[in-house]
Amino acid sequence: MNKSRLEAFSDGLFAVVITIMVLELDAPSDVTLSSLVPLIPIFLSYVLSFIYGSIFWINHHHLLAATRRVSSGVLWANLNFLFWLSLIPFFTSWVDENHVSSIPVAAYGLSLFMVVASYRLLEQVLFKIHDADALLVRILRPGRREKLSMWAFLVAIPLAFVHPFVSLGIYIFIAAIWFMPERALERALARRDICDVR
Repeated sequence: MNKSRLEAFSDGLFAVVITIMVLELDAPSDVTLSSLVPLIPIFLSYVLSFIYGSIFWINHHHLLAATRRVSSGVLWANLNFLFWLSLIPFFTSWVDENHVSSIPVAAYGLSLFMVVASYRLLEQVLFKIHDADALLVRILRPGRREKLSMWAFLVAIPLAFVHPFVSLGIYIFIAAIWFMPERALERALARRDICDVR
């Protein structure tokens, strides 16, 4: 199967998810700067969700760049990942509308957990159809960031019922871990691109 359609479809959905999030930002009817103050928490949660969407788009891009073949299992695993990703705008809006209440913050963490877990499942399905010496298998098999993230979300979800802002701090910390793509994979892809040009 050709992976170009998978990449195009995924990129389109990433763009839709990010667009939906910005549409949730309602402009105030007043024209004073003070009218923007109540929107600061909403804007900050939008920024966090935008960062998460961007992080996963970049990492997904690198993952598919290292992919040599695609199967129907990969297509389904990718759709599963995109499904969970598409729920982030909903949970972002729920957190905003309820002023960082416990249940929405916990649900937001659960949605992030499912995004990471489904991303890891996508990686696992890709590993199965590639040789052991394939670039993505060699570099991504340990899945350290994915495992750390899932454990952190499992801590943050129940913690939201005690200290929702601490849970949000954990979500920000995990975003910081993912901010830079897997460096070893990025370097290997850059070397491969240089060789292809030559």
